[in-house]
Amino acid sequence: MKKELLEQGVIYTDMETAVREYPDIVKAHFMKCVPIYDHKFVALHGAVWSGGSFVYVPKGVKVEIPLQSYFRLNSPESGQFEHTLIIVDEGASLHFIEGCSAPKYNKVNLHAGCVELYVKDNAYLRYSTIENWSKNMLNLNTKKAIVGKNAKMDWVSGSFGSKISMLYPMSILNGEGAKTEYTGISFAGKGQNLDTGFKVIHNAPNTSSVINSKSISKNGGIATYRSLVRINENAKNSKCTVSCESLMLDDKSRSDTIPVNDVRTDDVEFSHEAKIGKISDQSIFYLMSRGLSEEDAKAMIVRGFADPISKALPMEYAVEMNNLINLELEGAIG
Repeated sequence: MKKELLEQGVIYTDMETAVREYPDIVKAHFMKCVPIYDHKFVALHGAVWSGGSFVYVPKGVKVEIPLQSYFRLNSPESGQFEHTLIIVDEGASLHFIEGCSAPKYNKVNLHAGCVELYVKDNAYLRYSTIENWSKNMLNLNTKKAIVGKNAKMDWVSGSFGSKISMLYPMSILNGEGAKTEYTGISFAGKGQNLDTGFKVIHNAPNTSSVINSKSISKNGGIATYRSLVRINENAKNSKCTVSCESLMLDDKSRSDTIPVNDVRTDDVEFSHEAKIGKISDQSIFYLMSRGLSEEDAKAMIVRGFADPISKALPMEYAVEMNNLINLELEGAIG
């Protein structure tokens, strides 16, 4: 980490070191955002967790460059239970990028990590992740953020690979004027069932959330968008916009949208839009008439579909995501 960040009091280390050197901060936040009774895989995680990242950004500190971590599971028939804990104090800001991958094995692997994010009053956090698992992985990760007054939490998520994914990041808007935005994409190929989405709880007045989800399925893959939006009675004058789009590349694939919208007050603005479709034959014909092959035409349409997510990532990660899309189209992942 750069010297100037250390001088500003920014802490970025692994979780084992954080437990030893910053026990008071860890004790005040560990398994509080994601309680151990949340579900059985969180309970398992709480019992056997190891590894992970710890970040603390002091009050008023603006971290100008993204902090990055990368997790890789290198053993067959094993589990990964890393814990990420990020605290962005009042008036501070941070962009954190996390990558995950695993090589291909013939045995099933389990990933049951946990991410806890605390965005204090007037703070900002963007959490970006690209997950590129092999197709023997069960990806059962749990991610939550608690967002304070006039603070903002942005999620950018790309889910590739894995045999089964059940992943629903969550923002809990506890402070008045809190905001959150989720931008995510998943790509399900042969033998994959990717069940992904987002959850948001509006617990205070004047809060807002924007959810943009995209999924792609091909060669019999199953892509499911599952969400929960809850606007509680005290969240007067809140706003929520949900948009989910699914693109199926053949007649063997499947795409489902399963939203739950629980609005408990009339004083809100809420909209939900969902769209499921196939690649237009007319669009492919048009691109082929301009000299592209059928495969290149499909790839261009898919990359255009994923463009909003690419734009939300730093350049090197946007390039990686586009490469992953190309590999998925070729059937070369997993």
